[in-house]
Formats: sequence, structure tokens, C-alpha cells
Amino acid sequence: MTSIPHLGEILALATAMFWAVAVILFKKSGETVHPIALNLFKSLLATALILPTVLLIEGGTIPDFSRRDVVLLLVSGALGIGIADTLFFMMLNRLGAALSSIVDCVYSPMVIAAAMIWLGERLGWLQLVGVVLIVSAVWEATRMKSTGTVSRSGVGWGVMWGISAMACMAVGIVMMKPILDTYSLLWVLEVRLVGGIVVLLLILAFNKKRREILGTLFVKQGWGYLLSGSFIGAYLALILWVAGIKYTQASQASALNQTSNIFVFVLAGVFLKERMTKQRVIGIGLAVIGVYLVTFG
Repeated sequence: MTSIPHLGEILALATAMFWAVAVILFKKSGETVHPIALNLFKSLLATALILPTVLLIEGGTIPDFSRRDVVLLLVSGALGIGIADTLFFMMLNRLGAALSSIVDCVYSPMVIAAAMIWLGERLGWLQLVGVVLIVSAVWEATRMKSTGTVSRSGVGWGVMWGISAMACMAVGIVMMKPILDTYSLLWVLEVRLVGGIVVLLLILAFNKKRREILGTLFVKQGWGYLLSGSFIGAYLALILWVAGIKYTQASQASALNQTSNIFVFVLAGVFLKERMTKQRVIGIGLAVIGVYLVTFG
């Protein structure tokens, strides 16, 4: 299999394409399923599917995680999956897929910022230019008075949820980064998923509307989108992402993964009939250029 030319790059690009399809399906699913319920379902499904996958690939040996590493991974999952993905789905419901794909580009500078704070990394001048471009892209794409049926205030809330989601994801990723070289990536992902599920269950336990929230999972009209989106986004794209990192350089895989924002933008126009305004086109262009400068600057 490793003899296939550019295998890692192909897998990384496939990751972006599958994730883009999943985002479209999540957007449709969000029409009937509450963000918390959607996040819980896709996390449970991913956990159930990844466990036999990792056992099949790596055998029945469970890594000897230290207590400290387990705690870090659980907290990382709570932030990066439990909280971040819920906020992402809230943004997706409010802004739509096209505009969300632009806000999603804030993830790269958020990772840089978190790495500067916790890992002592430094921001180069090209990366700084990239950050400015991404911020400009979000501003350009969201400065209209309204977007579709969403008010200007609604757009603001959606952007805030999205930026908060990217911040939580970034912190969660940086927290687990020092652990990645010690253990199997699939096992790390499995433990993080458990952390995400635990925090979602805690949120539901203290939410008076938990029955209503969970009840949205049983709306038959949304089952197809819910199952297919969760399988493609939370499992298939995740496995392809791991494989892409394995068979090519992490920087190349990361850059190709980021093309998912372009795919989401295009698919949103084709399948969701979302408006492709000049501001949004300029926004996605600035954002993609910014992401590449942040990645390689």
C-alpha cells in the first residue's frame, strides 16, 4: 500500500472531501436534531466504531497510559469535542455551511495562539499576515446586514459561537500534542472521545430540557442525515486523517486538510442553495490564503 505514489497526500485530500460532505449532512441534520444531541450521537458512534478498528489494526494491547496523560486527554476531549463540536453545530445551524467554512479558518491562528501560550512557540511575520487575512475574511463575509433569514445580530452570535468553538478545539489539540509521540493516535482519539461524551452527559444531566433535546434524535426525517453525517464525519474522515498523517508530512497533510473549507463552500452552494455573494467569495479567498500563510509561514 505504501508503494502508491503520494498516498499520504491523496488520503489527506480525501479527508477534506469527506469532512466537507459530512458538514453538509450535519447542516441538514441540524434542521431536526439539537446540537447537543447531534454531538452526543456522533461521538458515541465514533467511539463504538474506532474501538474495534484500533483493536483490529494494533491488536488487543491497550497502551499503558499514565494517570496524568489520561486526565489531559479527557480534558482535551471535553474541550475539543464535547464543547467545541456543540458550538460548531450551533454556528452551522445559525450561519449555514458556506459562511461557517469561512469562520472555521479561524482555527489555524487559534492553534498558533494556544501553542504560543502553552508550548512556547513563536509567530513569524508571514503567519501574522495570515492571521490578519483570516480576520479580514471573517469581517468581509459577515459585515452584511443579514444573511438569508438570519438577522445581523444572529450572524454575530453565530460568528461568536464559531470562534469559541475554534478556540476550544485549538486548546484541546495543543493539550494533547505532547502526548501524540508516546501513544497510538487512534487510542488517543478514543480516550478524547470518552472525555467529550462525559462532558456532554454532564451538560444534559443539568439541563432541564434534556428529554426534549434527546427526543430530537428520534425525528425520523433526520435519521438519514444523522447516521450518514456521523459515520462519514466522525469515523471515516477521522480514519483517513490518521492515515494521511502516517503516510506524509504533518505539514502537508494539514494544508490539504484545510481545503475542506473550499469544498464546504462549494457544496453549500450546490446542494444547500446557499447564497454565494461577492463578499463570501472574497472572504473564502482571503481565508484560504491566510490559512496557508499561517501553516507555512
